Amino acid sequence: MRKYVIPGICYLSIILILLNINDITDLLAKTLSNNPTLTISASNEYTKDEDYLFVKRSKDYIPYSYNDLLDIIYSVINNGWKEFTFYCPNEYYECKTDIAKITNDEGILTHINNFVHPYNSFSSIKTSITDSGEITLNIFYLYTNDEIAVINDYVKNIISNNIKEDSDDYENLKRIHDYIINNTKYDVTRNDTGDSEYKSYNAYGPVVSGYATCNGYADLMAIILSALNFPNYKIATTSDEISYESNGHVWNAVKIGDKWLHLDLTWDDPVSVDGKDYLYHKYFLVSTEEMNESDSGNVTVEEHNFNKAIYQEFITEKENND
Repeated sequence: MRKYVIPGICYLSIILILLNINDITDLLAKTLSNNPTLTISASNEYTKDEDYLFVKRSKDYIPYSYNDLLDIIYSVINNGWKEFTFYCPNEYYECKTDIAKITNDEGILTHINNFVHPYNSFSSIKTSITDSGEITLNIFYLYTNDEIAVINDYVKNIISNNIKEDSDDYENLKRIHDYIINNTKYDVTRNDTGDSEYKSYNAYGPVVSGYATCNGYADLMAIILSALNFPNYKIATTSDEISYESNGHVWNAVKIGDKWLHLDLTWDDPVSVDGKDYLYHKYFLVSTEEMNESDSGNVTVEEHNFNKAIYQEFITEKENND
């Protein structure tokens, strides 16, 4: 009897294999091509539905170039995902080298981070790369849910008290600009020592304590601009773009109508020698040319030097033609 059982089991196994041949073939093909199925989660409520000239939302998360890797990293952060795994295809020979180059460069990661909503911005990224080309990104976000709730209440209050239906965009944003400056002081201590009792390095600082560094001003303004549905991002100048000692600088870019303009609350809220509070509009909704004019004088300000290869919305038609 036993001699009939074994062949029967073998025939059954063959039948099962034949019935599932397509699934097995697909799995084998994906394994051999190093292109496994990706797990795509839903994005969160702060995901921007926008593409930029430097980074765009990825469609399939399969990289074939350096720029594809930039788009994937931007998309993962922009979607608010805490972890994401994707794979280098065999035909992209430099994939592992390029992803290591990008994720080990704090400067380029900072620039990518500037294009997402502040609530989806990261405090750090951990990357693992296997020999087979499996890449996993672990994102550690800057804001807690409790901080977001507090900031959102503040933002709703600002908008309800300063946005008027009979005013144009310029006047409405000017009232918000002035309100933030009138209720915030620059955190000199953090700037000088790198430490402070206030969380002035993000939007929670100006909201709760009334103190901010440039990051705090820019994040709060970016959150408000997004709440008002203005296309916007932050611009960062890194220290290597400045000839004198500086920690770099961050400010806002916003699209009004069909024009991208600069908006810098930090420089419109100067730290004065006489201790008085001043409110300027020198850096309120200005073009790059107007900003450079404001930076010129006895001492040329370099904190607004920025890389136009990254913030390409500010490349002029003449520069494009050149």
